[in-house]
Amino acid sequence: MNSSSRKALVALFAGVIAGTSSSALIAQASGQRQMPKSWTYEVDSRGNRVPKVNRVAQPDGSWREEIRQGNCVTVRERSATGEFRETQQCKADKFR
Repeated sequence: MNSSSRKALVALFAGVIAGTSSSALIAQASGQRQMPKSWTYEVDSRGNRVPKVNRVAQPDGSWREEIRQGNCVTVRERSATGEFRETQQCKADKFR
């Protein structure tokens, strides 16, 4: 290998290293881990799984959230007047 191709190869390798390390620094600087959207849980600072909550809030102060755990869905609702309701539905396992 001649010296010019060796220099080009070293420069390419250094560019790859710099690119991967800068993307890692950007992800780390945001302070929040990126979880796949298909996961139904988030990971807290201690590494524990915490169920992901889908909450929708209306302008009048009412809200509704859904928590999925396995075959069960827990729905928590709060109306604008302050009434709170929590319901849970579990689907039967198809393979039993």
